[in-house]
Amino acid sequence: MDDLRRIERTTDMNDSKISAKGVQVYYGDTHAIKDVSVEIGDKTVTAFIGPSGCGKSTFLRCLNRMNDTIDICRVQGSITMDDQDIYDPRVDPVQLRAKVGMVFQKPNPFPKSIYDNVAYGPKIHGLARNKADMDGIVEASLRRAALWNEVKDRLDSPGTGLSGGQQQRLCIARAVATAPEVLLMDEPCSALDPIATAQIEELIDELRQQFSVVIVTHSMQQAARVSQKTAFFHMGHLVEFNDTDQIFTNPQDPRTESYITGRIG
Repeated sequence: MDDLRRIERTTDMNDSKISAKGVQVYYGDTHAIKDVSVEIGDKTVTAFIGPSGCGKSTFLRCLNRMNDTIDICRVQGSITMDDQDIYDPRVDPVQLRAKVGMVFQKPNPFPKSIYDNVAYGPKIHGLARNKADMDGIVEASLRRAALWNEVKDRLDSPGTGLSGGQQQRLCIARAVATAPEVLLMDEPCSALDPIATAQIEELIDELRQQFSVVIVTHSMQQAARVSQKTAFFHMGHLVEFNDTDQIFTNPQDPRTESYITGRIG
């Protein structure tokens, strides 16, 4: 069984989806990310772990240019997706974010119906030719987010009326509706109870069959459960990046070992 899991963990690892080289991020005079280089695999779950303020969420937001929305933020270095520079001036950040979806800490459905929450992105990007097309996209997205059976009879109800775990799955459905290639998740379970957390974790494992998933998590147990690769950040540096099993059983850097054994962070 272990061998099977190991085989499963190494599948498709060789295909790099996002490549970052020498990335520096400044907030005004604060140097938040210091010379980070990393290869993020396709159809793989990559976890970013580290103490609060270590830069993991800041780096995650570089991957879909969310830092562009912060005036004092400067990003240097190179980040490519499928060998294309995502910071090239010709790249439209809105189009990029259709390809690199994001799910946040707190579920944040729009104050619209469940249907309209999911249809919003495809509508903006012109992905549906007609109502039947859109119905198909909405259903497929809700199925991918393991929410369809719970909401199919009340698609006109407000998304904000769902439970916390359902709202987060709705946000995942909304993110996958634009047919992205990468899904970024910034502590997607931190506001959820254990049962809802387990559902999201199971879902993440299914989503990696189709997407490259990058998850920032405070929970080392969660990183160990859902990811194949783990990156440990500390004080703006990427200290160590390796197979998840390796990071948790045989870390190479003493800072990583201190963090996973609970001495720092």
